[in-house]
Amino acid sequence: MTLTPQRIARPASVTDAFLQRLVARVPSTGGGSWKLTEVYTGEVLVELPQSTPADIERAFAAARAAQQEWAAWPLAKRLKVFKKAHTLFVDNAAKTADLIQVESGKNRRMAIEETCDPPMVMSHYLKRAPKLLAPVKRGGPVPFLTTSTEIRQPKGVVGIIAPWNFPFATGISDAISALMAGNAIVLKPDNKTALSPLWGISMLEEAGLPKGLFQVVCGEGPDVGPTLIDNANYVMFTGSTNTGRVIGERAGRNLIGCCLELGGKNPMIVLEDADLDEAVQGAVFGVFGNTGQICMHIERIYLPESRYDDFKTRFVAAAERLRVGASYDFGPEMGSLVSPDHKERVQAHVDDAIAKGATVVTGGKARPDLGPAFFEPTILEGVTKDMLCGVTETFGPVVALHRYRTVDEAVALANDTDYGLNASVWGGDVEAAGAVARRIESGNVNVNDILATAFASKGTPSGGVKQSGVGARHGDYGLLKYTDVQNLAVLKKQVMGARPGQDYDAYVKSMLSGLKMMRKTRMR
Repeated sequence: MTLTPQRIARPASVTDAFLQRLVARVPSTGGGSWKLTEVYTGEVLVELPQSTPADIERAFAAARAAQQEWAAWPLAKRLKVFKKAHTLFVDNAAKTADLIQVESGKNRRMAIEETCDPPMVMSHYLKRAPKLLAPVKRGGPVPFLTTSTEIRQPKGVVGIIAPWNFPFATGISDAISALMAGNAIVLKPDNKTALSPLWGISMLEEAGLPKGLFQVVCGEGPDVGPTLIDNANYVMFTGSTNTGRVIGERAGRNLIGCCLELGGKNPMIVLEDADLDEAVQGAVFGVFGNTGQICMHIERIYLPESRYDDFKTRFVAAAERLRVGASYDFGPEMGSLVSPDHKERVQAHVDDAIAKGATVVTGGKARPDLGPAFFEPTILEGVTKDMLCGVTETFGPVVALHRYRTVDEAVALANDTDYGLNASVWGGDVEAAGAVARRIESGNVNVNDILATAFASKGTPSGGVKQSGVGARHGDYGLLKYTDVQNLAVLKKQVMGARPGQDYDAYVKSMLSGLKMMRKTRMR
């Protein structure tokens, strides 16, 4: 692989004064702070204030007060804010990418692509929200004399817990539809990656979002999470399955809804008739994109025996050609892991596999010469289910290659996991590949692509099955989940019951006759 020298200057846009303005938004009366570092160098960027339970409660109180006015705005007025925000987000993409790279260590391409997600979400719901949030009038039980209207009401204040791998996309995009529906937001970003969502909120406010409506609290999950969940009307969480269980349990005790996008152990199946050049290119992005830190990335590749060696040769060569390094330009094709701690987790998975008999085809080691959290693109063979990386999400630039004899065997192997977030099937016959895709137990399945086609299809819900989550983002559900349904029923004339003096047997007879007539006439 080609290595980029580690000597690097922080982007000019990321000044100390700019960072101080961003973190000043975070409430903190306890005096605690967290050292937020530049991942490429390990140097401290800013002291991030840490919020106490009392700070969090006050943030919710302020958000709830602002939400009352925001929900009273006509929808068209609320949407006007996001029309302006769309322009601001696109025009400031380079500055946003600087922040994303500084705090997460990802390469420039992935940072720029992350900046595109909130504008895409805005575009979709700007078109869709007026229809989804409009009252829907229907007939009632008695034709002409009763009506029932479905009215969508905002839930109130939505708590969002965002991960570090795509902090800007999840921290801002998941809030957009909730805000459009009339809710307020209290966001808890990961301490490591709080800067880009704080910047996104400032752009929303520049576009006209009322101050106080979008709050941010910071702290470690166990310190912040319970108070956040206990004060929220709904919770959106993206992160690990273990944490998702804790959040889901607490939300259930509070009788509030939650949406959980959790872990994955995502498979890629290459069929006999696949174009190997395209499949290898897809696998390189699917495994090593964002340094393997994508919820929907590929950790298992299943190859037909007849094409295994050919694919392996091409894939290894492509992995070893990757330009890896620290840079704020488009030179490196793969950047850093998010932190030294996460690098140690990835290394532990690889070491465990080697100790239990797996073979390293390429990579397998950290690269401290490049920076404190760099790890080589790694391809393994001989991985089994008694190894950590055989069953548990590694969440790094590590993949295992496997052979299969029949398509049925490939599908069974792909489904042999507790997870079901994303999968990928590659084949020349798209219809046949689609038939294989339908057999995979996964919330998202891409044919001749890894993940972008599914995730970028904002009109279709995207979520996980099995241990990969509950609920979904995107699609109509991605907005409606942030609303409660009010059934406004009107009775124009008192006809619901026996008339004065009417024999009840006669009333029952007429009522049953009416039910038969409703079925024949399709009245409701």
